[in-house]
Amino acid sequence: MAKILVADKIGPAGTEILKSGGLDVDVKTGLSEDELVATVGEYDGIVVRSLPKITKRVIEAAGRLRVIGRAGVGVDNIDVDAATARGIVVMNTPLGNITSAAEHAVAMMLALARHIPAADASMKAGEWEKKKFTGVELAGKTLGIVGLGKVGAIVARVARALSMKVVAHDPYMNPKRAQELDVELRDLDSLLREADFVTIHVPLNDSTRGLIGREKLALMKKSARLVNCARGGVVDESALADALREGRLAGAALDVFAEEPLPAAHPLRKLPNAILTPHLGASTTEAQERVAEDLARQFVDFFVRGEIKNPVNLAVTLRPHLAPFANLAETLGRFASQLVRGGVARVECGCYGDIGRSAEDAHVVAIFALQGVLANQVDTQVNLVNVGRIAESRGIELSERRAEQARSYRNVISVKVTAEGQERSCTGAVFEGGEARIVGIDGFDIDLKPAPWMLLMMYPDRPGMVGKFGSILGEANINIAGMSVGRREKRGRAVVVLTVDDPVPDHVLQKIGTAVGAEEIHRVRL
Repeated sequence: MAKILVADKIGPAGTEILKSGGLDVDVKTGLSEDELVATVGEYDGIVVRSLPKITKRVIEAAGRLRVIGRAGVGVDNIDVDAATARGIVVMNTPLGNITSAAEHAVAMMLALARHIPAADASMKAGEWEKKKFTGVELAGKTLGIVGLGKVGAIVARVARALSMKVVAHDPYMNPKRAQELDVELRDLDSLLREADFVTIHVPLNDSTRGLIGREKLALMKKSARLVNCARGGVVDESALADALREGRLAGAALDVFAEEPLPAAHPLRKLPNAILTPHLGASTTEAQERVAEDLARQFVDFFVRGEIKNPVNLAVTLRPHLAPFANLAETLGRFASQLVRGGVARVECGCYGDIGRSAEDAHVVAIFALQGVLANQVDTQVNLVNVGRIAESRGIELSERRAEQARSYRNVISVKVTAEGQERSCTGAVFEGGEARIVGIDGFDIDLKPAPWMLLMMYPDRPGMVGKFGSILGEANINIAGMSVGRREKRGRAVVVLTVDDPVPDHVLQKIGTAVGAEEIHRVRL
C-alpha cells in the first residue's frame, strides 16, 4: 500500500478520496524543512498547497518518493528540477481554481469602480460621505485584458455581459478564437491607451516580468484603473505606487505581489486609491475543495491504475526509444515558435527515416512538437495531458507528415509553424547515442547544438560581421559559447546562430541588429 503524506491543509473530502482509494494517509501540516527531511523517506507521495516548500534537500532525502502533488496551479514551492532529476513526477490541478481567480478579478474591478473598501471603512468609522465615494459605471467602458487564456476568457465573457467593450493583448491568441469571444485584439501599447480598466492574466516568466512598468503606465488614461490578480512581478509596484500617488492613474487593485507577504512598509499600503488583498484569487471554499478532490483522484489514478494526469515534468518514459525524438521535437517547436509574431494558427511536424515508419510514433513526436510551440505562451502548464485541449481552444491546427526515407540523415524531424502569414521551420536530426542537433532553419543547412540561450540573426553575408557582433557582446560581458552559420551562396543571405552564456538584453540586441544590418534578429530561449 502506497503511503501518502498530506503536508498542507486540504478539505476532508480530498483526504477521504485518498483513503477510499486504498492509500495509507498521514496528515502532518506545518512541518519545517528539517522535519520534512527527517520524515519524507517513508512516503511514496506528498500532497501540498502553497506550503511547505519541497526543496532539493527534502527531495534528496526522499528514498521512495514517486510523486509530489500541488493542490493548485503554481509549483513555485516545489523544486521541480530536483524532482525531475530523481525521476519524481510533479503534478498539479490546473483547472480547479480558474473560476475563482476570474471572479476575484471581476470583484476587484467592481470594488475599484465603486470605492467599496474605502466606503465600508468610512461607514464603520461613523461617517456618511456619499459625495466622496461617487463611482463610475462599467457599462460602456472599455476593458483591456492582457492575456486571453482560460481566466482571461471568463473575465471577457462577464465583461461583455456587463455591456463593456472588451479588447485584449495576447500575441499568441488565434484571431478566430478572439472573434468567438467577441474580443478585439490589440498590441499592448494601443490597449493601454484605449482601456478604462486593465486586467492582467499572464504567467510570470522572462517575457512578462516587469511587463507593466513606468513607460507602460504612462500610456494609460488618468481615469484608468488597473487590476492584477495573475502573478506578482508582472507589474512594477514601485512605478505603480508613484503613478497612483501623483494622480496619473485613478486606481489599482492587486491580489499578487513580487514579495509575499507584502512588507508592512510597502508604499502601496498607504495609498487610498489602491485596493490590496492577500493572494485570495483561489481562496474560495469551492476552489479549495475542488483542487483537493482533483489531486486526490489523480493520486489514486497514479498509484492504483498507473495513470499520470496533469504532470508538469513528464518525459517519455513508457517507450524509451522515443525519448530523444520527442525531446528534439519539443526543442524545434520552442525554437520555431520564437521566430514568429502573433497567434499561431498551424503546426506541422514531419518524421522522416526510421522514426517515420510508425504512425503512432510520429503522432507522439508531433504532440511533443506542439507542446514546445505552446510552452511559455499560455497561462497554464502545458503537458501531454492538456496540450491538445489548449491547442484546440486557441484554434491551432496540428498536421503530421512521415516517410521512411530521410535526406542526409537516418532520422530527421521537422517542425513548421504558421502564424498570421508567417511560416518558419526548423529541422533536427538524432544521431547514434541519442545526440540531437538542429540541422536546418528555414531551408538553410546548419549544424547547431541546442543551448539554453541563443541569438539568431539573418543578414547579408559579408566580411567583418563576426567582429562587429563579437565586440558588442564582449562590451556587454556576454560570452559566445558557439556559432553556427548557414548560407546558400557566397555573399548572399546568411543565417547565424550564436549560443551565449547569458541572455542578451534588448538594447544589446538592437545594437547588434543595427551594426550588422540584420534583416531580423531573435533572442531564443530553450
